[in-house]
Amino acid sequence: SFGYDFQVFRILRYLQETLIISIVAKVNLNRIKSVLAEKNKSSKDLASHLGKTESTVSRWCTNEVQPSIETLYEISKLLKVDIRELLVSTAK
Repeated sequence: SFGYDFQVFRILRYLQETLIISIVAKVNLNRIKSVLAEKNKSSKDLASHLGKTESTVSRWCTNEVQPSIETLYEISKLLKVDIRELLVSTAK
């Protein structure tokens, strides 16, 4: 019974998160995908270097979720860019 309840909870949680993501206007906060392309690196390269899954890196590249500041720092070192280049500018 507990296992079944946990599965139902996970399904409901997933649906809730999916609904929230689809309702909230997506705001691009990072430029990871663009900078990877500029540096001729793939998301697979980045995932391997950071020890993350390709799925996690994909979610960063689509701005579905954001990496931590520490991870952005590691990405900037790998790509040899200023960390600010990984972020969308707020200047107008």
